[in-house]
Amino acid sequence: MRLPRFSLLGFLTLMILIFVNAPFLIIVPSSFTSAGYLSFPPEGFSFDWYLKILDRPEFIDAFFFSLQLAAITAIVSTLLGTLAALALAKYKFKGRDAINALMLSPLTVPSLIIGIAALLFFTRINLGGSFLGLLLSHILISIPYVVRLVLTGLTSFDYTLEKAGYMLGARPLNVFWDITLPMLRPAILSGMIFSFLTSFDNVTVSLFMVAPDTTTLPLMIFNYMQESLDPMVASVSSVVILFSLVFIFLLEKVYGLDRLFGLNAQQH
Repeated sequence: MRLPRFSLLGFLTLMILIFVNAPFLIIVPSSFTSAGYLSFPPEGFSFDWYLKILDRPEFIDAFFFSLQLAAITAIVSTLLGTLAALALAKYKFKGRDAINALMLSPLTVPSLIIGIAALLFFTRINLGGSFLGLLLSHILISIPYVVRLVLTGLTSFDYTLEKAGYMLGARPLNVFWDITLPMLRPAILSGMIFSFLTSFDNVTVSLFMVAPDTTTLPLMIFNYMQESLDPMVASVSSVVILFSLVFIFLLEKVYGLDRLFGLNAQQH
């Protein structure tokens, strides 16, 4: 019986996968330790640190607040980013290149600078420390992902289908809803997911914009680590990882990740 042969590329791929997933392979087992401090490998096995989360309602409140904030951010960012990408791709006007570069600038500017700028600007207009100010700052850093992904989807877009719809007498709204939107759905959904995760996981910008009643889960974990570094940090992080995996699993069952990321767009 011949053993399978591994190429150098396969070995490097395996090493990269292990390197990328190493934090998860450490944090999840560490959350089941029975010790009173973080350790790897874990000492003993216990669910106590997960049960103790229920005794800390601030974590639960922060989790649902982060979900609410990320959901609203994703919806608004997807709407605005999709419209902006369509305008940049379909129309030629003065300053289009400058606007395109400006729309994508949050991807290149350090998050710390964006956080400071957001704090100064929103405080100036009396939105500092408010939910609206926090929401607008998250939309600011999320829109570029939607714009970039929708623009990428438009590079392979077949504009003759839209022209055929117009020639057959369809109204512009019907053409957009029945032709344009279905063909761009993978790119739009990809942008929505990236904007959701960008908002849900953000720490740097949120650090400058939150108030005591608008604290997100990542900041709650960060603040808790300043006071105590115990396995509860690992247990809360593991719950977040599990939530993400469940979300991806459901997405695969309902829609399919290959279609979501445009790998099988021809099926549309």
